[in-house]
Amino acid sequence: MAADSNVLLGLVEEFVSGQVDSKATETATGVKTGQFTILQLVEALGLSLTSSQPQTRGRGVQLLSQVLQECFSCLSEKEVEVLKAFFENRLKDHYVITPHVLQGLKALTKCSVLLPGSAVSILKSIFQDVHVQSLMLAERSCVYNILINLMESREEELKGLGADFVFGFVQSVDGERDPRNLLLAFQVASNIIHRGYNLGKFVEELFEVMSCYFPIDFSPPPNDPHGITQEELVLSLRAVLTGTSRFAEFLLPLIIEKLDSDVQSAKVDSLQTLAACGPIYSHKELAEFLSGLWSSIRREVFQTASERVESAGLSALSAITSCLSRSVLNSDSEDSLQVFLDLVLKDCQHHLCEPDLKLVWPSAKLLQAAAGASYRASLIVTAAVIPALLEQYNNRSQCAQRRTLLEVLQGFVQPTPLSHPAEREESVLVAFQQSLCSVVFSALVESSTGLQVTATRVLSALGQQPGLLAQTDVEKAADHLTRLILEEDDAQVSSAVVECSGSLAHLHPKAFITRMIPRLKEEIFSDPVSNGAARQRCVTVLASVSSQLSMVQESAPMLLQVLASAQTGSCGFTVEEVTSVCISLQRIAEHARGIEEMGRFFHDIIIPQLLALSLQAALQNHSSPLTDEAVLSTIVPVISTACAALQTELASQMAAQAVTLFLDGDASFLPENAFPSQIQLLQSQVESNGLSQLVCLLMACVCSLPRSVDIPEIDRLLVQLEDLSFTCPHLFSYTFAAKCFAGLVNKRPAGEALDAVLERVLKRIRVELENVSSSQRTQAFTLLLWMSKALLLRYHPLSTVLTDKLFALLSDPELGCQVADGFSVLMSDSPDVLNRNCHADVRIMYRQRFFAENSTKLVQGFNSAEQDKKSCFLKALSHIVSNLPRQAQLTELPALLQLLLEALSCPDQGVQLSTLSCLQPVLLEPPAALNNQLEALFSRLLALTASPAMKVKVASLRCVHALSGLPEHMVLPFRARVLKVLAVPLDDKKRLVRKEAVAARGEWFLLGSPGGR
Repeated sequence: MAADSNVLLGLVEEFVSGQVDSKATETATGVKTGQFTILQLVEALGLSLTSSQPQTRGRGVQLLSQVLQECFSCLSEKEVEVLKAFFENRLKDHYVITPHVLQGLKALTKCSVLLPGSAVSILKSIFQDVHVQSLMLAERSCVYNILINLMESREEELKGLGADFVFGFVQSVDGERDPRNLLLAFQVASNIIHRGYNLGKFVEELFEVMSCYFPIDFSPPPNDPHGITQEELVLSLRAVLTGTSRFAEFLLPLIIEKLDSDVQSAKVDSLQTLAACGPIYSHKELAEFLSGLWSSIRREVFQTASERVESAGLSALSAITSCLSRSVLNSDSEDSLQVFLDLVLKDCQHHLCEPDLKLVWPSAKLLQAAAGASYRASLIVTAAVIPALLEQYNNRSQCAQRRTLLEVLQGFVQPTPLSHPAEREESVLVAFQQSLCSVVFSALVESSTGLQVTATRVLSALGQQPGLLAQTDVEKAADHLTRLILEEDDAQVSSAVVECSGSLAHLHPKAFITRMIPRLKEEIFSDPVSNGAARQRCVTVLASVSSQLSMVQESAPMLLQVLASAQTGSCGFTVEEVTSVCISLQRIAEHARGIEEMGRFFHDIIIPQLLALSLQAALQNHSSPLTDEAVLSTIVPVISTACAALQTELASQMAAQAVTLFLDGDASFLPENAFPSQIQLLQSQVESNGLSQLVCLLMACVCSLPRSVDIPEIDRLLVQLEDLSFTCPHLFSYTFAAKCFAGLVNKRPAGEALDAVLERVLKRIRVELENVSSSQRTQAFTLLLWMSKALLLRYHPLSTVLTDKLFALLSDPELGCQVADGFSVLMSDSPDVLNRNCHADVRIMYRQRFFAENSTKLVQGFNSAEQDKKSCFLKALSHIVSNLPRQAQLTELPALLQLLLEALSCPDQGVQLSTLSCLQPVLLEPPAALNNQLEALFSRLLALTASPAMKVKVASLRCVHALSGLPEHMVLPFRARVLKVLAVPLDDKKRLVRKEAVAARGEWFLLGSPGGR
């Protein structure tokens, strides 16, 4: 013990007299390990703490406080009580000791064994003996943290102080200016307000000491290490000011005053604070200030050119209206909501009668914001506004004026969550149902495109609300929409009609089945020469309206009938029209997700029909659109989308049916089964590619099913797909065979069976690739590429072997360019297989992992490659980097800057474009490595502004524009050269090029000029 005592005395002596700060850590370690106790430390500090020199006493208290900050959890009740009394007494000592005393008290407030009454004692000592605002920044922060700690652990004790606690806090915080401490002070004030502390007679004092910072005007310094933002301060202060309705009499006049400010941020902050008061206040607090608040809001919305101010003003109006709507009506009191809305209507309603003037829209937005705040408010506003708008519409003859009125009307028709009627309440628009429908239907027959588009939107809004469209109105709407689909060529109108049809058909499928579907069918199967565009619109709208099973049962067979007619050639459907039909079927399949009945319909009807039609077309000798690769490529997503959504039982049936069809030629489940008994669908056909290319449909069926579904005879299936991948000369067929193989391998569980398959196939790939004279090298590479992707996505150990093989092939004289393009396949999302929608095994961040593991190999390969092969490495790098997430690009690109500059000199325009897209975000935040490469970078970028490819020109101009943001001393030497080169694209024949050239040259022209940046 004597030895430990000597050690402790030595540590104290070195810290106090020797000024060795590190001894505090050693002392704390000794306390933690039990070598000595806190009270022993106090005894060892005896001479220091009783010294006549303030600096010596300060060092002694500092050592004790620093040790406590690390050891507060080890203290006993007795030790805490002794130390508390000691520190409270020392608050009366010399001012140089106060900072260390506060640090010690802060440590004690974290102790769980702090005795009852200690929190009150500590606070009283601080409030009485410390003038907080005379302290330095760190010490003031310490006081606020003491308050926060005690509010978290000793709240009931602090509440026992009553209003004295609030008064003490007000005195402590009054005059605080540092943003870091203000955040702490706002937190304390927020706790006082929201946790029910007694404010007593100090309500105004607390408000005044907080409101002096409103509105917050703070701009953080550059590279601020503390990361405090203006938004953070604004929200913290707002939580205080709007936390209690007792502040209303002080806050509301302050907001009205601050809205007169010329600073936009102050206006926005004031309006957002007013909006935040809405849920807290009652009508009583607002009543006195309603007129002033409305005048300020009206002025801001009417006069501002800022969307932020306008939006904040509308939100504030909505919040006030919502607050007033909660008032309970008494027979002897006036309705605050009615009084306020009368003010709004008086100042705004008459502007709606002037559709040509600029105040019509601000007035409409104000009235819509008020109406949308509550059901009560919507009753009052719509009762006054809707009849006037309908009358104005009927009295006006100009289409532009009618369109404006109808657009205003649309805002009142569309309900908000707050104004939506309750369960037993009817819509506020029921009284105007007939008039509204009449106006909408009359607008739909107008010749004005804008009027028709607006009318469809109003019709959709009416349809979403129960009781506003009678059955006859729905049928009439279906007739109008059908007429527009058949007759109106304008793309904007067609798009609006398709959207409206989908919205209404979801709610009223019967009307659209009886009124729209027959006419669309008639149009689709009519003369194809004169109405190709109308036929296209009919197919598109069929997909939009087919969101209910009853509609799908009508529309999908009709689309299948189109495919059947195309297969027989009876109606002259083109490849483009057949492709459009398949796209519509895919959209219908997307509607089926999560709906078991629709999934079953696709399983039982649609998929077998598609397979049968495709098989019939492939078996016939004459040319059919269904044998076209473009059509087959659009049938694939129809089947895969439907199969991906199947329930487990149906998915298993689908797998079994597809496998038996393609392996054994069993077509018994297909409709109108008149197929040969032994169809060899997975055999390479030398004389015809028709059957082998159907492997894409096999992929769609089996590779999109959930991973839990077992594929029957998978080993045999993989062997057949492997053979087809190698032996088929047809690009489309062997590519989809490789995709199908990869899709199955990706989902197959790890184990000996998978390892055997991979070993066998990899050996065969090696043999074919090493045989330079082999005719199957391209097929072998294709299978290698898709296998690499399948294994890379699931982090399979063998993926590294396969990707290394791809890197080696970049130097291959025959396959090098194909391999470089293959890295785009490897890194991008595949739309038809190996994606999450198809339930593939895709691990997170696989792209970043691939880049981290292989970027060095790529650089080494580039450096060692022959000159004529370097472009392949650059193209591969470009594809890899361009598919990385943006943040990863910013992190990794500086290390590859030299290689990217080389890529800009590559003649391949695809490499140039992807490299430029990678460089642009880096140039906005340039790394230090760029400083030494500016000459090379400018030379290459300026040369690319004359590229024959428009996209390359645009991208290079954006990069040149970004370079103008670099420090002036770095880029000013290039100014004259840049301005001369950029003068040329100012006269480019493409508008997008001229636009980018103007923007870039403008920035460079201002560089270094008076008034420039």
